[in-house]
Amino acid sequence: MKCIKTAERVSKDELSDNFVYQRSLFAYQEAAKIISGKVLEIGTGTGYGIQTIAQYSQEFITIDKNEVDIPTENNVEFIKMNVPPLINIPDNYFDFVISFQIIEHIKEDNEFVNEIYRVLKPAGKLIITTPNKSMSLTRNPWHVREYFVHELDNILSQKFNNVDKLGVYANKKVMDFHNINKEYVRKITRFDVFNLQYRLPRQLLQIPYDFANRLNKKKVLSENLVLLTGITLNDFYLSEATNSCFDLFFVAEKKPYLNATTGI
Repeated sequence: MKCIKTAERVSKDELSDNFVYQRSLFAYQEAAKIISGKVLEIGTGTGYGIQTIAQYSQEFITIDKNEVDIPTENNVEFIKMNVPPLINIPDNYFDFVISFQIIEHIKEDNEFVNEIYRVLKPAGKLIITTPNKSMSLTRNPWHVREYFVHELDNILSQKFNNVDKLGVYANKKVMDFHNINKEYVRKITRFDVFNLQYRLPRQLLQIPYDFANRLNKKKVLSENLVLLTGITLNDFYLSEATNSCFDLFFVAEKKPYLNATTGI
């Protein structure tokens, strides 16, 4: 079974996805500056980040609920799995776990975080991204929930020793595009006079949302081709997370082993 074609599956070959694709690829680029050793990815997606991470990994295991055609790399293993739990993944094994744009889809988010903590080595690190709820233009019914900065911090801090709270920001070119897209979305949602997007069960809204989202992206592309296709990795940067970042980019460290002699 191949990847399900929804607006949630970002493709490098779909020009209308370029803003989200470049923003997503940026997370892999930043993670590649940090990771080493044994790395686990939860949420392969279409696999566009594999080669970026694999070259800096001793061993790279990537997990997704859908079958994915992955690049041929000697140190890469793909496992089809619904999470949580992380089935047959040993305790204290990985130096890094990366999970980009996944936790918002997980109903049992506390169990998800607990499982990541379990499979990390002491002093191992989780690198996680998720949309910043403060910047969402409308409800995304494919998401179980979205997080404000303090909410993601709270859930990670229950398990992890140190949490570095960063956010993905962009330059004026990207912000100009974001504001244009925001106006397109406003024109669509103004017809939702009864606020049904927040009242109806999210499962009922998924297919209509997908259809409207894709049509909107195509319209934005046709009328803003140069601006949208001109967005690159270099237009994004990391800084301290606030309400104005596009994505939360948190790095959480598992508590290291205590030295039996010194207690540190």
